[in-house]
Amino acid sequence: MAGTEARPTEIFIVSGVPMENVLLLKTHFGFDQFRPLQEEIIGCVMAQRDAFVLMPTGAGKSLCFQLPALKMPGVTLVISPLIALMKDQVDALQADGIPAEFINSTLTRAEIDRIQTEARRGKIKILYAAPERLAMPEFQLFLQEINVSLIAIDESHCISEWGHDFRPDYRNLKMLRNIFPQVPVMALTATATQKVREDIIDQLSLDKAQIFISSFNRPNLSYAVLPKKNSYDHLINIFREHRNEAAIIYCFSRKDTEHLAADLRQEGFKALPYHAGLESEARRTNQEKFIRDEAQIIVATIAFGMGIDKPDVRWVIHYHLPKSIEGYYQETGRAGRDGLPSRCMLFYSAADAIKQQYFIRQIEDEAERKNAYGKLDQMVDYCEIATCRRYYLLRYFGEDYQHENCDGCDICFTPKADFDATIISQKIMSAIIRTGQRFLTNYIIDVLLGAKNKKILERGHHDLSVYGIVDDFSKEDLRRIISQLVSKKLIIKSGDEYPILQLSPRGNEFLKQREKIQLPKFKSIGKISQPSEAVEAGYDQGLFEQLRLWRKTTADEKGVPPYVIFGDLTLRQMAFYLPQSEENFSRISGVGDEKLNQYGKILTAVIQAYAQEHNLSEQEVPVKRSARPNRSNRLGSTHRETKKLVLQKMSIEEMASTRGLAAGTIAAHIEKLLSAGETIDIDYLRPPVEQFETIQAAFQKSGGAALSPVWEMLGERFSYEELRIARLFIKS
Repeated sequence: MAGTEARPTEIFIVSGVPMENVLLLKTHFGFDQFRPLQEEIIGCVMAQRDAFVLMPTGAGKSLCFQLPALKMPGVTLVISPLIALMKDQVDALQADGIPAEFINSTLTRAEIDRIQTEARRGKIKILYAAPERLAMPEFQLFLQEINVSLIAIDESHCISEWGHDFRPDYRNLKMLRNIFPQVPVMALTATATQKVREDIIDQLSLDKAQIFISSFNRPNLSYAVLPKKNSYDHLINIFREHRNEAAIIYCFSRKDTEHLAADLRQEGFKALPYHAGLESEARRTNQEKFIRDEAQIIVATIAFGMGIDKPDVRWVIHYHLPKSIEGYYQETGRAGRDGLPSRCMLFYSAADAIKQQYFIRQIEDEAERKNAYGKLDQMVDYCEIATCRRYYLLRYFGEDYQHENCDGCDICFTPKADFDATIISQKIMSAIIRTGQRFLTNYIIDVLLGAKNKKILERGHHDLSVYGIVDDFSKEDLRRIISQLVSKKLIIKSGDEYPILQLSPRGNEFLKQREKIQLPKFKSIGKISQPSEAVEAGYDQGLFEQLRLWRKTTADEKGVPPYVIFGDLTLRQMAFYLPQSEENFSRISGVGDEKLNQYGKILTAVIQAYAQEHNLSEQEVPVKRSARPNRSNRLGSTHRETKKLVLQKMSIEEMASTRGLAAGTIAAHIEKLLSAGETIDIDYLRPPVEQFETIQAAFQKSGGAALSPVWEMLGERFSYEELRIARLFIKS
């Protein structure tokens, strides 16, 4: 980050994750293995360090503070702006046998008093609260009466005015650092550009935080952009084929949501509207029906989605154009949070972009208006590209996606076919030049198509040689070709509100040299790819449906959403392996001790009866290797790449530069190579004698091998990677 050299940006990796963490993961949450970065983040928090966590929706952010909360002596305070989500997460935690509560405006005074009393007595491990509550002196006093051991700030992008979801109440969070200066703070978000990340860190005083940035790639999601023609008929066909699959449809306006939901109900689908204009009770009821599987489809404005934790949404459909890539990515992220294949579809038309521009023009603040135009322009680019959509999304968030074909978007899924676009490109670029390089896309297209536009006639552009010279491409085709020429940097757009088309130096050279160009052919409708399924794809659908019905009945009896009982992935595994003993049943992903005790005997009996009736055999559920003690000693290809460089006697900095990794990550690789018994000579990395003696003395004084106390003791004179490498020689 520019201007923030003092901030450590490497990922803090804990070598050799304690088996206690793995046991807690299985015992309480039912999982055998951590997802990427979870182990490292948990280790950072347990070392009493601040953390900034950027992970996509569904990557397991919540576990990063929920599991440490079980090991820490006091209460983990979780700040969340989403009242409904608080209840869902607390329900899920309580179902897993974890003492958790929330305090927000939905509770009575008596209920709040009861929860605060339990917190003072140490009976609560995780407490959720809304950001506005922090402004209340009474609540501040209460917090000082309990032992707060960790502060987790969810949806932390809400504190940034540069983000897409700024909330003034989040400014109250600054006072937490004053009240609890020694308590580690974890900021979590799913969507944040570099600028927003820096703002979050500044606002929350996370200058010394470890920064964890997970991949934004969601391989279980497929992406498609379809032309907005016969879009309603297309929706009907989708839902007829997928009647039991939950879907969210995002619309531009409140009226759109109500009309579309009503139309879908007339077609026989369980569809409900959701927008900020509905009475709060109607919103709550519609949301409850959706998360409890009593409604298949929610048709909503962007007011919906952040407040739910429903993991089995299989479709996220944008019926109108989103305002920004951040908003679009966050909304599509509500699909497939359980890791199962799900689809994201967007219906696009240029008219939707024009509608958005109208509302942007109403923004009075010039900087805000300019920012909104820029974000909309990027959203339009995404819709009009002819290259991998996943690549575009990941590049937007600063991630380098190196695959040529993702097999998970309409562009990559459809066999590629190019056409010779030399002549049409020459015509477009000539029209831009001959009209003076000062007009918008639509005007250039009108000239090429010979439109009887009043402005064209007034300017005499109907007399140009390029007027009406295109009759083999539609207006939409020309828009897409222009967009591709922009992406190839032959044409540039200049300006914010009204971007004009101009030729780049490269474009001028293209025309002058009469170069040839191939562009992708247009598809009348994009194919919707099917993300790859896991091995459990061959599950017995009859048993799965029987388990779903049992789950719904059980959830209704307990007053919780069905996914709090078990997720779809867990039910699919049951329907695949048909576990008929408690030992085999306990190995299913998502089955922890609490749920094994509650449901093990019931479900093994159900599965046994079904298997006997259908002459099916039980299969042994494999034990995940990652739950075994020797997991930390297995080496991946990334460690072996680092080993090659160590053998070449490269310095830490040279290895980091060569591999494009942080120095701290390289140091952790070396530590793991040695712990795995690899024979490598690292003596050349030994610190100079004076530095080594200083570090060694600090470790001895700290009385342990932890890096954090030594780093603080030495007053930040050495980096974490220097301490980590020095520790290897102290051990030996």
